[in-house]
Amino acid sequence: MAELVKVLDQSELEPGQCTIVIANEMEIALFNVNGQIYALENNCPHRGGPLGEGDLDEDIVTCPWHGWQINVRTGEAEYMPDVCAKKYNCKVEDGAIYVEV
Repeated sequence: MAELVKVLDQSELEPGQCTIVIANEMEIALFNVNGQIYALENNCPHRGGPLGEGDLDEDIVTCPWHGWQINVRTGEAEYMPDVCAKKYNCKVEDGAIYVEV
């Protein structure tokens, strides 16, 4: 059964930034797109690169390993929409970011 796990204080992830957090022993990449938080598995669907270490431009993260671009809102690869990174539901409450795992 899924549970909400606190992973970060909201103040630690500024708009335009991404980071990697651990929730229930899983690496999750968090992204702040204009104040809205998104969460994906921290593995690029191409070759497993760390998405949380990528460059975030609006809602697109570029994987640092091979340049694949993933939409953080949907998890879809930009040029191969049938290839996706796993998405996680998340929410911000009382200044904290929670991820459903």
